[in-house]
Amino acid sequence: MFDHFAFSVVIAPLLVLVGTWVIAERMRPEPAARAFAWSALVVSFASAVNLLAFTLKALAELHWVAGVGSWSAAIVRADTAHVPWVTGLAAVWTAVGLAAVVVGRSRYQSSLRAAWAAVDGLPGDGEVTIIADDRVEAFAVPARPGRTGRVVVTSGMRRAVDDRQLHAVVAHERAHLAGGHHRLTWMVRLAALGQPLLWPMVAKVEYLVERAADEAAARDVGDRDDVARALGRAAVAVLDAEEDRAGQRRRHQGLLAMGYPPSVVPRRMAALAAPAAHRRWLLALPLGIAAGTVVWTFECAYDLHELLVHAGM
Repeated sequence: MFDHFAFSVVIAPLLVLVGTWVIAERMRPEPAARAFAWSALVVSFASAVNLLAFTLKALAELHWVAGVGSWSAAIVRADTAHVPWVTGLAAVWTAVGLAAVVVGRSRYQSSLRAAWAAVDGLPGDGEVTIIADDRVEAFAVPARPGRTGRVVVTSGMRRAVDDRQLHAVVAHERAHLAGGHHRLTWMVRLAALGQPLLWPMVAKVEYLVERAADEAAARDVGDRDDVARALGRAAVAVLDAEEDRAGQRRRHQGLLAMGYPPSVVPRRMAALAAPAAHRRWLLALPLGIAAGTVVWTFECAYDLHELLVHAGM
């Protein structure tokens, strides 16, 4: 069974990770972000199922469990005798991963509730609200049952950009809402909580949804240069504000934050100047790996069943 652990728990996540880095800049950001988020989630789930199978095998190696199940603990143990550490590692990994997912989900739900509560207290009931705040920020709060999503722009951001650039900023945040980008970033975070090898994909998907929103804003405004100028003006204003508040703690929006640090803005501006080609066929790499690891996971479960049947003969 060790080959299942090696492929589904180690090799497949690394292949998806490498594939993401290879093709991310070679295709349009919206389909890339969706494919990478779903691939990460599927690979993480398959990894978790494989780890659970090895955890069950660790239990089956215990003599009192073998007695209840009427199989030979020695035969079960012999299957991975050349790697005796694997079942113990799987058991620990499963427990830690489950705890991380539970805590992470709780934090995400808390962030959502806090964001909704903050929006409920804002003036006006339209989709876009401008609040009195010197910080240079704009963000989108996702929809909830019975309520639409909201775009919040600070007065600091309003002063930092002109009317056309403000249009671009608002279009960018609306694209986050329309594209469900908060769900995509949460999906990849959830995947990484269960499978730590996927953590670098969190930053990559967060960058891609920002790029996807940039592209949507460019289509809405009708001028890619306006979006690029809005990015540049906002980034400079953020840096100036941070210098003015040196030593003070800057506000963050936690798990719901969709913005990106000003240091990444030049990459986004360059990408607006030279958009990627439409190469959907490249998505076959991460999606194919994800599909393959699901098939391999079913085989892992079947092999565990066969092992227990053989041990009971």
